[in-house]
Amino acid sequence: MLHSFSPDWLKKLSDPYAVLGVSVVADDRRVLKRYRLVAKILHPDSYASTDPATGELATQLFARLINPAYQQVKQEKGRTEAVAMLRFQVRRMLRESTLVPQSQAARELSQKSVQEADVFYEQAIAQLAEIQYQSLDQFEEVTQQINELNLVYLQLKMGDVFIREKRQGVVPVSPEMQAAPSVDRSASGAVQTDYARRHYERSQEYVKREEWVQAVSELKDAVKMEPKKAEYHALLGYSYLRQKMMGMAKAHIRRALELNPNDPLASNLAPKLKIDGSASTAPPASNSSNKDKKRKGLFDIFRRP
Repeated sequence: MLHSFSPDWLKKLSDPYAVLGVSVVADDRRVLKRYRLVAKILHPDSYASTDPATGELATQLFARLINPAYQQVKQEKGRTEAVAMLRFQVRRMLRESTLVPQSQAARELSQKSVQEADVFYEQAIAQLAEIQYQSLDQFEEVTQQINELNLVYLQLKMGDVFIREKRQGVVPVSPEMQAAPSVDRSASGAVQTDYARRHYERSQEYVKREEWVQAVSELKDAVKMEPKKAEYHALLGYSYLRQKMMGMAKAHIRRALELNPNDPLASNLAPKLKIDGSASTAPPASNSSNKDKKRKGLFDIFRRP
């Protein structure tokens, strides 16, 4: 029974990300936003006109599941530990051959490539989160579906260690990795650039769908790996601007112009942000017009601030 709160029932709902209705790559800002929304949905005032039992159930859900889940993942350390536990569960289920997707969304996700999985996973989580607390009768079923998506997603990502470390910081450096001989720097740099580019390309997809939080998450990872890419800073500044985070937007647009005074997106946004580009302006390179032509297609996507 949903209202019994038995130990076995609580154990089935031990995934804090699933309880809150957020993805396992959610940062503290996304976690807090979702927590506040669920708190509003389950607030006693929302159940004032319903029977007392339903209102009491909402109160108990919030106190015994929602709030503990939020406390667990509101900080980076807690999120690291939570994802590590989920990954441990995935490995155990794989050994026991019990990780068999039951829901349609999880089955579809299991068939996706690593590159396709990110977007599909975020969309599936968002769709389930929309209905998770609409009716308390379906809360358990929807939460278990989200948990299943989390497990399948982490299974797919097990072979993508580098991205997972950068996105979530959940994989400690093993002694074997620390003792490994150094690799060729040029090869390492190429790999770093390749991963940064992947984050940037994923962010473009999020920008097209106006999913600004996800876009910022991808771009922050790209900037960490390639801090001197003007186009990464420009798109990050744009994504912050669309969220009305003016300080962050100005900082990254200004940095983009420092790296490349001719960056088309940054140049377009500078006047709107009242950024004087004269201090950052350098003599244009001889091939700048060719670069601008190459970037025109991308720039057209972001004309609307």
